[in-house]
Amino acid sequence: MKVYTPLTDEIVEKLRAGDKVELTGIIYVARDSAHKRFVEALSKGEPLPFDPKGQVIYYMGPSPAPPGKPIGSAGPTTSGRMDPYTIPLLEAGIKGMIGKGERSPQVKEALKKYKAVYFATLGGAAALIASRIKEAKVIAYEDLGAEAVMRLYVEDFPVIVVNDIYGGDAYEAGRAAYRLI
Repeated sequence: MKVYTPLTDEIVEKLRAGDKVELTGIIYVARDSAHKRFVEALSKGEPLPFDPKGQVIYYMGPSPAPPGKPIGSAGPTTSGRMDPYTIPLLEAGIKGMIGKGERSPQVKEALKKYKAVYFATLGGAAALIASRIKEAKVIAYEDLGAEAVMRLYVEDFPVIVVNDIYGGDAYEAGRAAYRLI
């Protein structure tokens, strides 16, 4: 299924755990240190470096861009590290997150409450993923180096819906399919 960003409630309502999706549009890259700054800004009533309404955040550690490319390898990082910061960002309007690994029960409940989804992408295929990134630009917190906030323009970026707004969990469903007892 092709999906364009920013996400809306109507788009999110159509997505189910296990759906294969190709994202096209703007997504933002942020990791632990940037998330901490986001939540500090929100707690002070300050704006984020981008309008969070409908946006998707990719938990990614980029490598330097080779000549002629917008970015180097661009694989996902472990999402659970962002769990302490996720709920305030969902409250602010974030509609999607991309990473790898499971989310906490609190984040899964918040996805239902705020109508947002958690996507996973291909761990171990960072070069393939990078080929779907057409533009990359640091937009905030440059002092964080590889953890600076980036704006990416992606085309047909491959993700799978892991957690949907209905409580679906692709990881749990996958394990259940192979349980012997």
